[in-house]
Amino acid sequence: MDTKGRLIAGSHNRNEFVLINADEVARVTSVKELSGQICQICGDEIEITVDGEPFVACNECAFPVCRPCYEYERREGNQACPQCKTRYKRLKGSPRVEGDEEEDDIDDLENEFDIANKDPNSASEAMLYPHLAVGRGSHANGSGNMASDLDSSSVPTDIPLLTYGQEDAGISSDKHALIIPPFISRGKKVHPVPFTDSSMSANPRPMDPKKDLAVYGYGTVAWKERMEDWRKKQNERLQVIKHEGGGGKGDDELDDTDLPMMDEGRQPLSRKLPIPSSKINPYRMIIVLRIVILCLFFHYRILHPVHEAYGLWLTSVICEIWFAASWILDQFPKWCPIVRETYLDRLSLRYEKDGKPSELASIDVYVSTVDPMKEPPLITANTVLSILAVDYPVDKVSCYVSDDGAAMLTFEALSETSEFARKWVPFCKKFNIEPRAPEWYFAQKVDYLKDKVDPTFVRERRAMKRDYEEFKVRINGLVAMAQKVPEDGWTMQDGTPWPGNNVRDHPGMIQVFLGQNGVRDLEGNELPRLVYVSREKRPGFDHHKKAGAMNSLVRVSAIISNAPYILNVDCDHYINNSKALREAMCFMMDPISGKRICYVQFPQRFDGIDRHDRYSNRNVVFFDINMKGLDGIQGPIYVGTGCVFRRQALYGYDAPAKKKAPRRTCNCLPKWCCCCCGTRKKTKTKTSDKKKLKTKDTSKQIHALENIEEGIEGIDNEKSSLMPQVKFEKKFGQSPAFIASTLMEDGGVPGGGTSASLLKEAIHVISCGYEDKSEWGKEVGWIYGSVTEDILTGFKMHCHGWRSVYCIPKRAAFKGSAPINLSDRLHQVLRWALGSVEILLSRHCPIWYGYGCGLKWLERFSYINSVVYPLTSVPLIAYCTLPAVCLLTGQFIVPELSNYASIIFMALFISIAATGILEMQWGGVGIHDWWRNEQFWVIGGASSHLFALFQGLLKVLAGVNTNFTVTSKGGDDGEFAELYLFKWTSLLVPPLTLLIINIIGVVVGISDAINNGYDSWGPLIGKLFFAFWVIVHLYPFLKGLMGKQDKVPTIIIVWSILLSSILSLLWVRINPFLDKGGIVLEVCGLNCDD
Repeated sequence: MDTKGRLIAGSHNRNEFVLINADEVARVTSVKELSGQICQICGDEIEITVDGEPFVACNECAFPVCRPCYEYERREGNQACPQCKTRYKRLKGSPRVEGDEEEDDIDDLENEFDIANKDPNSASEAMLYPHLAVGRGSHANGSGNMASDLDSSSVPTDIPLLTYGQEDAGISSDKHALIIPPFISRGKKVHPVPFTDSSMSANPRPMDPKKDLAVYGYGTVAWKERMEDWRKKQNERLQVIKHEGGGGKGDDELDDTDLPMMDEGRQPLSRKLPIPSSKINPYRMIIVLRIVILCLFFHYRILHPVHEAYGLWLTSVICEIWFAASWILDQFPKWCPIVRETYLDRLSLRYEKDGKPSELASIDVYVSTVDPMKEPPLITANTVLSILAVDYPVDKVSCYVSDDGAAMLTFEALSETSEFARKWVPFCKKFNIEPRAPEWYFAQKVDYLKDKVDPTFVRERRAMKRDYEEFKVRINGLVAMAQKVPEDGWTMQDGTPWPGNNVRDHPGMIQVFLGQNGVRDLEGNELPRLVYVSREKRPGFDHHKKAGAMNSLVRVSAIISNAPYILNVDCDHYINNSKALREAMCFMMDPISGKRICYVQFPQRFDGIDRHDRYSNRNVVFFDINMKGLDGIQGPIYVGTGCVFRRQALYGYDAPAKKKAPRRTCNCLPKWCCCCCGTRKKTKTKTSDKKKLKTKDTSKQIHALENIEEGIEGIDNEKSSLMPQVKFEKKFGQSPAFIASTLMEDGGVPGGGTSASLLKEAIHVISCGYEDKSEWGKEVGWIYGSVTEDILTGFKMHCHGWRSVYCIPKRAAFKGSAPINLSDRLHQVLRWALGSVEILLSRHCPIWYGYGCGLKWLERFSYINSVVYPLTSVPLIAYCTLPAVCLLTGQFIVPELSNYASIIFMALFISIAATGILEMQWGGVGIHDWWRNEQFWVIGGASSHLFALFQGLLKVLAGVNTNFTVTSKGGDDGEFAELYLFKWTSLLVPPLTLLIINIIGVVVGISDAINNGYDSWGPLIGKLFFAFWVIVHLYPFLKGLMGKQDKVPTIIIVWSILLSSILSLLWVRINPFLDKGGIVLEVCGLNCDD
């Protein structure tokens, strides 16, 4: 689709469609200029002749007609121009028809008498999609370019196809056999064809059995060459065996000893690597042992209540039961963890053969952004540059940037990025550098003396770094300019007002920056396609935030490139491993198991996080432990970025049925046995029913495709024949071009459309009302109903029977930036928790949704845990308050411990520690990361999760919506400068309250013990341990409140406050000058002054 580098803006609902020409001043042209002249009969583009001029059929009025329509009109029509009614003259390159005048000045004998078109294949190629001939009449019987003097009426319909050499007296000798050219069903043309109905056969070709086959083209040199080519292709197929599951006769034949041995290209593209039994078996034993200990623990706790503090005891027991249930939901999905290994060399051997075009599948990459002030354009530019420089065939990569804020700053920054990509992409591929995001590449320290670096590389690297610094200056200049918006709004370079000046009311916009525009890199090589997309927004429509933007990208990319696979990344997640797409294709294109994989999820890795990872931004425990466990069940959950999808899975289709191995024949009993016979009959009946159903579904799909194609060309048909198309429209919306693309499992854009028509469809599918009365957001695409659309979308796919894969390359595939500030981190966690609450209260809740489908039970446990975890905030806050209450009241939640109770408590603590240690061992997680995760679980649970629970209830029950700002990314004010920035928010109140009351409780408890003597220290130990457990978990939160202290460590300040409070209270408690209520002192009667 060629836009000539111009911005396309329009609205389908308002019937607006304009092409903004940025090269000429304030010029807005129509869409027809986009593709030259359009044929007024079929709507196709008019071809350019060898002289470089448009084809002109009529020299009198120059009425725009394409050559195929011109030739059809001369051959089958009235041979006159539709506008001026002047008889068409024969033009050079067209065959002569009856009534043409003698032309001595044109030397075109080959085309004039159709000498060259004697090959029967040309006839079949001229009959592609005969039902698309619009306005030609239903009685067309011409033969096109096929050399035949016979009319269809001259051949009787009852002629036998073969007489086996026995002549029939009623049939002449030259009409004993018929050769009917087959219809070719590839592609789709809108040119006129000789047959308008697929039920009508072509003119048969007579064949005399007595004559030599060479007369009819069989046995000739050309025929032998075609047979040799066919044999060569068959031999090449033997080199790469594509299994489709199940063992049978075909597999046995391929295992013949005469065939070549299996080489690397025929090996599996990936394999599972189970966790070693020496690590996983002790882990499983500890889990079982911990469950037993929990049962004994609750048995003791329930049977030994504390009557003096019954309320505290009951509260603690309820909280502990909830914690145990949450632990079980989190633990069992980690029962069978696995890791995977890919073989990129085998992928290349199989799909990238020398001297042939690459057979790797195409991939559409989605980058989403909203506000350039909170998501810096420089970060988005680095992400786009890393995508354009990825190690993958350039003609199979398309990058779509969704600007949901319609910001001209993003548009201009992307324009600068496309220009800089012409230098950056060839540099990356020439020297094979990593990573291919320039900001992080140049941040690396390079030792030029190591490994004798090539001087050419040093010179070009320095030049490229200077170019990038200039690029940064231009981007930062755009950002500075965008700080103050003009009163009349932004205008483009050609003076045209920016269509997105009103963020909430603007048309859809599409701009193709790179790809198929003639723009190449500095070395003359082709670049991947880069497309800017901003969907239409109007007041009164629910645009569904990020999920709606992603669905718009799904539709517009299906019109433009329609790759079978989709990668989505956030604007701040760049490709750190240039072979990441190949890693995903090792799973998706695997001939054995790839058909059932809906997406490949990569772990999230982050840059710019402080060494201590104070707020657990890396989330290593989740990505390296939980996700590995899910990969051993049905696959990891979708986490919103760094994920490669199968487009068909996003369309809501079910996963392909898994082929079952053939059952063993029952030979144990005689044939007359009722059991065996009954079983065999039932099996046979079921098989036949399945075959009938499959045939029925296939016929329906083919019929639906034909109807869709008719709809594309505007053919009216009876209501009954359009019913399948109506069903597709209810699911996918009313775009015939998009519906046709959904049926192309291997991708590719449906043929027959012009650039103008495709652009109209692209604007149509991103209009704000396109999804009305369709299943978008319900069963198709990203699912609506939650701010965490990622969990819901992956859950729906797993319910359709698909499985996902977790891929952890040796070099991290993607890296991004995370909010390192405490307030921003808590707001991010709040958004995630709110989305989980919305799913919990919706019809898609995994507790009651999706039974009887392809979702496995352990996978369901994982999804249940992912939506109920915000509920843990209530018992967590209650449990963290208990230590302070116990210290202040002098009561405790546990009675005096016996030896049996002491053993149970110690066994529970040891099992908890052992579970964590073994998880760290097989997951490869350090103890520091594990401990940070435990700390932030308490911090987030006491703040963000609690607020999310209440806001979710208000949103679902009372309809009160909560608006979230985009999480701010790392700044440029120094390394980790934002880490110490304090931002007050209401989320800080609950954990701050817990921290203060526990510190006060510790001070009061210690003071009371000092005042009451040695015997009071025994009961105090348990209470202090409980309180210190809370304080230690909230310690990172306390450091975040304190901020950065100059030259004074935070720990000193904390302990200074704590000790000063204790000493002050002790002074008050043990002041000897105060009356203690003991011996009564009386004033003596002696006068000491005397």
